[in-house]
Amino acid sequence: MLIGVFGDTHNNLPSIERIVEIFERRRVDRVVHTGDITQPKVLDALSALTMPLHCVYGNNDQGERPGLERSARRHGIQLVDGPLEVTWARQPILIAHDPLDLEPLLAPHHVLGLHGHTHLYRHEEINGTLVFCPGECAGMLQGQNRVGLVDLIDLHCEIEYF
Repeated sequence: MLIGVFGDTHNNLPSIERIVEIFERRRVDRVVHTGDITQPKVLDALSALTMPLHCVYGNNDQGERPGLERSARRHGIQLVDGPLEVTWARQPILIAHDPLDLEPLLAPHHVLGLHGHTHLYRHEEINGTLVFCPGECAGMLQGQNRVGLVDLIDLHCEIEYF
């Protein structure tokens, strides 16, 4: 099972179009947005994805919560306060926006922890759990934006730049 991971889109619609293209081309099974969606129009654009989208709120989403909730409901997108715990391909995963909210809740049974907030790449092991943040996806420097792809069968992470 392949999941696409990104976050901190901050209304950058051109980047969101590219992200949708990448995840569709790579045929990911699920997509995770690690927060800071910021406005409902972002979820409207992400509704073009043909696979399930799972999102957690970020610190910059608080002012637009009612609109984000309406857009998520309209498009069938899961949008919740983090941390969100899911099990996909028999792998327990914890998802949060801020790593400071994620790390204290990581438990020995979690194989993967995903976060955003920092806009910095991170790929490390903490007490047996792989912690991954692909980094910046909505910056202005072409070729420096990136999304993450995680193969849940072998816990292999990769970055695709755009």
